[in-house]
Amino acid sequence: MDIELGIQNVARPVNFSTEQSADEVSKTIAQSVSNGTTIDLTDDKGRRIIVPAGALGYAIIGSDTKHAVGFGAL
Repeated sequence: MDIELGIQNVARPVNFSTEQSADEVSKTIAQSVSNGTTIDLTDDKGRRIIVPAGALGYAIIGSDTKHAVGFGAL
């Protein structure tokens, strides 16, 4: 599952992949924002991504499909 978190006052989003389902990620983010705590997620490499819920600008929870960019002659 690909995740993109936009952080307020930060130019670049935080992008990572996780083995958690979209429902699990969405629930974690919603609970953290509701409670005013930190959003604590783990990527597919075992790293923890911790963001203060109050700093979250947006979250995009996508599929686990990677997009490829190709260049070639038509």
